[in-house]
Amino acid sequence: MTNMSSMAKYGLVLAVALVAALGSARAAPALSCADMANQTVPASAIGLPTTGAAVTAAIDLPAGGDAPHIFGAYCRLDIGIAPVDPAAPKILMRLALPEAWNKRAMMFGGGGYNGSIPRLTDNVPAGPADKLTPLGRGYAVFASDSGHEGSDADNAGAFALNAEALANYGHDALKKTRDTALYLIGKRYGEAPAKIYFAGGSTGGREALAVAQQWPNDFDGVIALYPAFNAASLNLQFGRITRALALPGAYPNLRKRAALYDAAMEACDGLDGVKDGLISNQAKCNEIFDPSTATLKGYPLRCPDGSDVSDTCLSDAQIAAMKVINTPIIFDYPLASGENQYPGFNTWGTDFGRPGTGVVQVIVNRLGLSTVQPEYPIAGFGTTIDSVPYHSGFWDQWIKYFVTRDPTYNSFTVDPEHPGRWQSRISELTRRQDVNKADLSAFAAHGGKILMAHGTSDQLVSTRATEQYFNRVRSIMGPDRTAGFMRYYEIPGYNHALSTTFAASWDSLTALEDWVEKDIPPPPQIVADTAGVPGRHRPLCEYPSWPQYNGSGDVNAASSFACVSE
Repeated sequence: MTNMSSMAKYGLVLAVALVAALGSARAAPALSCADMANQTVPASAIGLPTTGAAVTAAIDLPAGGDAPHIFGAYCRLDIGIAPVDPAAPKILMRLALPEAWNKRAMMFGGGGYNGSIPRLTDNVPAGPADKLTPLGRGYAVFASDSGHEGSDADNAGAFALNAEALANYGHDALKKTRDTALYLIGKRYGEAPAKIYFAGGSTGGREALAVAQQWPNDFDGVIALYPAFNAASLNLQFGRITRALALPGAYPNLRKRAALYDAAMEACDGLDGVKDGLISNQAKCNEIFDPSTATLKGYPLRCPDGSDVSDTCLSDAQIAAMKVINTPIIFDYPLASGENQYPGFNTWGTDFGRPGTGVVQVIVNRLGLSTVQPEYPIAGFGTTIDSVPYHSGFWDQWIKYFVTRDPTYNSFTVDPEHPGRWQSRISELTRRQDVNKADLSAFAAHGGKILMAHGTSDQLVSTRATEQYFNRVRSIMGPDRTAGFMRYYEIPGYNHALSTTFAASWDSLTALEDWVEKDIPPPPQIVADTAGVPGRHRPLCEYPSWPQYNGSGDVNAASSFACVSE
């Protein structure tokens, strides 16, 4: 290349200086935490209708946490997103802005009927016990109450009487929260995040799939754990289960459920090649186990003559109720979402509640069948140890506030398989609550990645439903395209969110970061147990494979197992 003249060089230097000056002029100055207290967000900055948002508090908070889940100093913003309908509640949200920002953002999903803001210092669902949380890694972290306050109470679903609040819970609050957070992140740091992620479990898992389906360009990656993606259809299954358990003599107490669990473990624990306290080949167990003919310690699990004579056996009425949980509800009427069924649960080997006073076991019991037979009126939903099954309280709230919009309505009078005059309303609700779009082409084209996982022993959201969704994605997009942006793993022995059998600890966020930011597909993953056998590890197998023992080696080491498919 020939040498430039001095005049040309001067012109080039001038042009570079001009570009730099223009760039500086365009870059917004960073604001202090105190300055953030006066910030408002115009409605035009939010992609769905609101009347804007405002910061209600800005608080400088010191570094904290307990090792290894420590985090640095950060600025916490409390924010209210104002509704269009004056009668609708605000969306309340929080945003943690770390001093040492890594130029990434993380949104957390909620749970159940939401109604509270997730803690921003927490980990992703089933996150690694030995690594930093997103805030500790330097993420700007945010979450909301999805547009109403109050959760797991006798009026937990009351917000649904307002159309805008119901739409926010359905999934509109996700977009409004994300856009508000991004606007304020830009104000705090003077620039937008380079990457944005979402993580949630249960309702939050549904929300993770919702953002990928509805706003495919808004997030770069999502972590979806035990996702209740087809929530309205799940509610109908809850109603079917509730009605079955409410029949005379049909409700099994904690000791009977422990006997059922133990009988399934006797029959199915060794199907993976070793007796290790885990049922890894759950599909085979579903195929071979029948409580009507099973034995426990050499004695029939079924009570003599099917009568309820002991806490160590199940009566015919109780076996029939558990078989309802194991089987699908079939919809003989059209639903706007297109769903025609909700599958049964992996009932055999799942902990639906057993005797025990430990904190985790009490929660497992509560999320299972709890301790009180369902009956109307339902009281104390989710607020006491001795309460009806979570399924039943959830169903009751949905019928009262979502479907009939009558807080005095007897939910036990609605047949989910033949809902009669409520059919059209139920159908309409599925349009908003069943987040079941399986064509994720737009999200994949954006470069988005999905890591999805579910415990095989989930007692509240069916693992089989997640399998169905993943298979739909593979059917529509093809196995190769799906593998380019999505992974689905199953975790043997893991209940809903926590477990006394196998409490999962998995570094999903690092795997997602590497896939999104470095184009490194997830290598073979390892999941650790923090409760059943602390320190136990298993390979995290991609569905439909499961971990089979190699025949030798430490049964608590992942290296002693290989992922296989039948």
